[in-house]
Amino acid sequence: MNIEKQLQEDHSVKLIVEYDQEKMDQYKKRAATKLSSRSKIPGFRPGKAPYDVVVRTFGDGAITEQAIDLIIDLEYSNILKEADVNPGGPGSLEAVDSLTPPKFTFRVPLAPEIDLGDYKSIRMDYEWKGVDEKAIEAAMEDLRQMYASTENVDRAIEEGDYVLIDVKSETTELNRTGFATFVRKEGRDTEWPYNGFAKELVGLKAGDVKTIKHKFPKDWEVTELQDKKVEIEATVKTVRGVILPDIDEAFAKQVGAGDTVEALKEAVKKDVETRSQNEYDDKYFVDLIEKIKEGATIKYNDHTIEHEGEHVLSDLANRLSQQGMDLGTYFKVRETTREKFIEEEVNPVAKKRLERGLILDEIVRKENIQLDNEMLDAEYNNAVNNLAMQGVDFGKLKGGRKGQKQLSEAIAMDAANRVMTRKALDMIKSIATGNYKPVEAAKEESAPAEAGEEKAAE
Repeated sequence: MNIEKQLQEDHSVKLIVEYDQEKMDQYKKRAATKLSSRSKIPGFRPGKAPYDVVVRTFGDGAITEQAIDLIIDLEYSNILKEADVNPGGPGSLEAVDSLTPPKFTFRVPLAPEIDLGDYKSIRMDYEWKGVDEKAIEAAMEDLRQMYASTENVDRAIEEGDYVLIDVKSETTELNRTGFATFVRKEGRDTEWPYNGFAKELVGLKAGDVKTIKHKFPKDWEVTELQDKKVEIEATVKTVRGVILPDIDEAFAKQVGAGDTVEALKEAVKKDVETRSQNEYDDKYFVDLIEKIKEGATIKYNDHTIEHEGEHVLSDLANRLSQQGMDLGTYFKVRETTREKFIEEEVNPVAKKRLERGLILDEIVRKENIQLDNEMLDAEYNNAVNNLAMQGVDFGKLKGGRKGQKQLSEAIAMDAANRVMTRKALDMIKSIATGNYKPVEAAKEESAPAEAGEEKAAE
């Protein structure tokens, strides 16, 4: 077997493979046996007819076609190994160049490749500094709202009211029936569908209808709404005034955050700080990964983007199914086609996800980051507990023990991915802030400390 290897600009490779005629003759005989075993040839048992009889029965062309199929099935992995090719997806037979001697051209997409460049020289300060008293007071008010009682009121909507509305729009993401919203004095970034929407309802009464116009920014988190002008029809169904509980020991006990007001405030502060830091981290790591990407060289074939795009589309389909909609209907509402939607909206998201994953995977490889069993166990148990809280009964899964095992393996794999991602993010943060220590050096530093702790314990 002779192989000519030609690298292509689209990060694929052409493999021109030539066999000697004897190899082709061997595969033609195997093909003849296979054909005769699947068909009745008078006077012969299945698979036992002589080669010349099979040729007369089916023709040389049918045997040759079957022989080529066998070569692809049985020789393809050997071809990749011999050519030292790491495929990024299934290859294809591009051409049969010759049959005497047998010569074939395969096109194979290559696995993604990445060179991070001088990523250790990147610097980016981590500037989260906690939360102020105003944010904690706002969270306390939110908590009071959660445990408040309400009553129907026959008046116009005021700040501090709960309102039940129906929301209609030509944009699917903005359709909701029986949606409850709270009219705050100051909007929140978490307010649906955008900050300040509820205040647009002030002055309306039950039964009133208002059309609200809004333009979403270009960087809006929902891709379908980015830089989009919308008209939202809000129909007020019910207005409920709020009776807030006092912040006292009884309230602290009701919330379950302790027996004192001080314990309640401390729990609220911790929660606010966690959410604030998570929000900061999300933006910090997006920006940091972009800086790493600027100095990196990333190569991948279109097939890789298509594969990642399938995951993006699948995630969208799952979200839509929860709203009782399928992709076909969604495309009609958006006045687009599947192909256009994939090109304009799915592929850009897939590209970002793919490149982010490649960068973090390469950090894990280069820095020799290993799974931490303690972190993995904690992540796994947390995932299992969350499923249990959502009502998943592991004892009643379809498939019995097999189903339980499959779910357990899926949870474990997902937990491992999250742990490795977190460790990789911690690593690039340590590099960017000037606190970088190789994994092995960090282990060596911790070893004497651990030994000292053990000695002290003795």
